[in-house]
Amino acid sequence: MKNIHKYTHVVLLCIALLGISCKKDFLNQAPEAGLTGANYWQTESDLKQGVVGAYRSLRDLGLFSFWLFGEMRSDNTTFQYNAPQRGQENREFVDQFLVISTNTLIQDFWQQSYMGIARCNDVLGAEGRITMPDQSRNQAIGEVKVLRAFYYFNLVRQFGGVPLRLQTVQAPEQAGSNGRATVDAVYDQIIADLTDAASKLPATYAAADKGRVTSGTANALLGEVYLTRKNYGEALAALRKVTGYSLLPSYASIFQPANKNNAESIFEIQYLGSDPNLSSNFMYQFAPFDSGTSVTNDPGTNLSYNSGWNTPTTDLINAYEVDDLRKAVSLSEGFTLSGTYHEVPYITKYNQGFVQPGQTNVNFPIIRYADVMLEIAECLNEQGFIANGEAFELLNAVRNRAGLQPKTSGNAVPALNVANQQAFRDAIAQERKVELAFENHRWYDLVRTGTAVEIMNAHGQREISKAPAQYPAGSYTVTANKLLLQIPQREVTLDNLTQNPL
Repeated sequence: MKNIHKYTHVVLLCIALLGISCKKDFLNQAPEAGLTGANYWQTESDLKQGVVGAYRSLRDLGLFSFWLFGEMRSDNTTFQYNAPQRGQENREFVDQFLVISTNTLIQDFWQQSYMGIARCNDVLGAEGRITMPDQSRNQAIGEVKVLRAFYYFNLVRQFGGVPLRLQTVQAPEQAGSNGRATVDAVYDQIIADLTDAASKLPATYAAADKGRVTSGTANALLGEVYLTRKNYGEALAALRKVTGYSLLPSYASIFQPANKNNAESIFEIQYLGSDPNLSSNFMYQFAPFDSGTSVTNDPGTNLSYNSGWNTPTTDLINAYEVDDLRKAVSLSEGFTLSGTYHEVPYITKYNQGFVQPGQTNVNFPIIRYADVMLEIAECLNEQGFIANGEAFELLNAVRNRAGLQPKTSGNAVPALNVANQQAFRDAIAQERKVELAFENHRWYDLVRTGTAVEIMNAHGQREISKAPAQYPAGSYTVTANKLLLQIPQREVTLDNLTQNPL
């Protein structure tokens, strides 16, 4: 009974967290209350609200867990050490590879992910008994299958094999799982969900429904899944189906609130700055905690221990080539306060102003077309290096927008010469590092390419050398075991799950 609050469909029916009154955007809807599972699933409208509810966990995870475990765990970002305020060490431990099973942040990540999965399961469990047009039914099924697959994709990459929960929980005795499924079984379910979703979802929506996942989303995510599994042929086939998108001419314009769900956007988390329940707050979390209002320009919001996170590292700053237009869009190397310059880097990519004090209107990108282009190039190279072939064209299209010279095989400039398959792998890794900086790809890229242990140990030693006294013993001692997070101890105890080795 202790964990029933996580798994019962009553909790899942917090779909009412996003009501139906707001017409501006289907995801930007305010909470309602008072619904129960016993009488809820009656009409097509009920099912559609259930789908909206399945997106809610996406918004919650996007505000914190996604960047904490997908970016700050990598060599791209770290944290600003806050000597006066030592109450957020759990966050620091993630960056330092000192996370243990009792860390509340991994519990939150796990719980919110399974909340999203359970909401998806509720929709799938109810759709068969509701009378509605096939097109609407297929769309609802497709949307929640993409979301369920995405939640599981993050879980399996962070924890390894996890419990597969695919049915609505109807009673307390059903709350427990069958234990951890194998990694292969989890991926099989992800692939099955995405394949089915791709066949059911539309490619585009009317303006009022912009932001919902599409067939392009399903295929892009499926391609990344296959790429992670090193099944390059299947990955390429899925990624080739992602059509109707294009690079925006300006890198800066991608992230502007006025340009949400643009031609390059395949999947992004929707936020609405005018509502405190639906707004984002990235610029506040990522601003240096001692920067006053000089970074946020918001006199109504005081920065504290909740700021100074996801700080760009020296490694990342040095990774940008001279004249790369993306650098100034993505980060600043310091701020000026009261006439004094402070060399404390921070992310500027999501610093797009505020709607109300503490509330921003900035969406968070999950998949962009530039990401897909670089993945296609990677797949082509893994199938066989072809000097100056299509893979080079895709790579250089991304570089061209950034104001950079093309990389070619046989280039007279050594830094631009890509002579063989391994050199192209390095070029792709470099481009993804800077093109997708702060979009929560870097950690997953390091792991799937087998470079995480080497890169993170070297990165860690550089970080420690700057201020050795600030780092606990064992910081950045990265082993293959530490590429997976510990299963939250609460889940190990209540659900009798096997723990990952330290």
